[in-house]
Amino acid sequence: MIYKVLVSDPLSDDGIKELLDAEHIQVDKKTGMTEQELLDCIGEYDALLVRSQTQVTRKVIEKATKLKAIGRAGVGTDNIDLAAATEHGVVVVNAPNGNTISTAEHTMAMLAAMARRVPQAYYSLRQDEWNRKAFIGVELYRKTLGIIGFGRIGGEVAKRAQGFGMRIIASDPFLTEEKAAKLGIQYGSMEDVLEQADFITVHTPLLKETHHLISHEQFGQMKDGVYVLNCARGGLVDENALLEAIQGGKVAGASLDVFENEPQINHELLALPEVIATPHLGASTVEAQEMVAVDVSREIADMLSGKPAKNPVNMPAVSKEVLQKLEPYFSLCEKLGSFLAQISRGAIAEITVTYSGELQDTNVDPLTRLILKHILKHYLGQQINEVNAFHVAKQKEIVVNEQKTTSGYGFTNLIAITVRTNQETRTVSGTRIEGGRIELVNVDQYRVDVIPTGHMIYIHHTDQPGVIGKVGTFLGQNDVNIATMQVGRKERGGDAIMLLSVDKNMEQALADELAAVPEIIDVTTIEL
Repeated sequence: MIYKVLVSDPLSDDGIKELLDAEHIQVDKKTGMTEQELLDCIGEYDALLVRSQTQVTRKVIEKATKLKAIGRAGVGTDNIDLAAATEHGVVVVNAPNGNTISTAEHTMAMLAAMARRVPQAYYSLRQDEWNRKAFIGVELYRKTLGIIGFGRIGGEVAKRAQGFGMRIIASDPFLTEEKAAKLGIQYGSMEDVLEQADFITVHTPLLKETHHLISHEQFGQMKDGVYVLNCARGGLVDENALLEAIQGGKVAGASLDVFENEPQINHELLALPEVIATPHLGASTVEAQEMVAVDVSREIADMLSGKPAKNPVNMPAVSKEVLQKLEPYFSLCEKLGSFLAQISRGAIAEITVTYSGELQDTNVDPLTRLILKHILKHYLGQQINEVNAFHVAKQKEIVVNEQKTTSGYGFTNLIAITVRTNQETRTVSGTRIEGGRIELVNVDQYRVDVIPTGHMIYIHHTDQPGVIGKVGTFLGQNDVNIATMQVGRKERGGDAIMLLSVDKNMEQALADELAAVPEIIDVTTIEL
């Protein structure tokens, strides 16, 4: 059988070579089409390959009656209607790894250029100056590079920095001491990196939790004369805090490839001689642009040969019968996964999901994927979805277990999730009761009865008289209104928990202040 693939955006023949060489695939390159022209021809094709120009709308997908896959030669899929693709059983794949080397190399270029003040010296030379004494730099050899975020790009940066003779210390939610030892680097907490590093580079996704990951407090923890790089995402480094840290002498130099607001040409940072910057060039190499085409072409060729997709970004079609039975549990799975991710500490090693009662005789794979998505998304951001969650977990060496039991432990249905990290083991369980309401019924060994939604505060404390009053008074004094409160304990005078629903989010500074109350062990704010 011959499959037809439409390439509707400019891609080189080298980039789509695997498609062109495949005997069972016919490739048509039609670039610059209008929407109507695309609508008129899309019904002939089994797969569509695009960059960012072609808008793959719901109307296009509805006309594409033979379409099995859409390939995006790049990372972003804003030009593709993912919901429509999912509804019509069309798998969308992208190329998340294509710019890894390019970005890592750009980070190293910025690192070396900053250390030796190359751009400043070049600009001075262009002004007809020969001023060697003004541009004395520092060596990278035997210096400590702190890497915050040790995914694909962070790992590649580490390899290259080791070639310069640098000592590496890294912090990442999925990094363990064992993994670090195998790679010849040092495992550390965020605080360890900030306190020990001579150079600090960030390589994390931009999430609510990582926005201004490096700000005033973090600069205060750094060595005097530290160098800071951000070639990942604008907003990870608080630019105003960086400005003050440079002006105050704390930071000796900064390299920026990204900014919180882009395009950016007028920021005060750009006027400082300690700062070098580029206009978001991390993925701007000939090789990276071609590699994303190669990666996604290989995905399309494999899928049309019957192999599973490696980098899908949407959920595959599910039969109506299974969907109707599982859909009522979607919200419960989302809340349980997100709740557990927010209370867990340390690098995740294992996730176990147990289904009890009426769910034990059903294909619950979509629910497990949904749970996994919401656990991993807390650390890795929106790139995680139901389809790629298992693949990402495998990459991170996380063991995922799925168990079933006929016993509902007193409930018609029960879903329990256990996460084991390198620091602790945490468990939550919940149920869906008649009428559609979902409830959180256990946190670790503590029995609760809570609707998991909105703004919540989880407090671990010792069971002593007056603790509840202290918590209520503190929250009242800080204008945090309590909607509901649940208390659980194992034994009188022992460990206990409070789980509160409140009307607004409590700032981390207030949570830290509340945690300083003698009877309170830990305070965690939760957003569901």
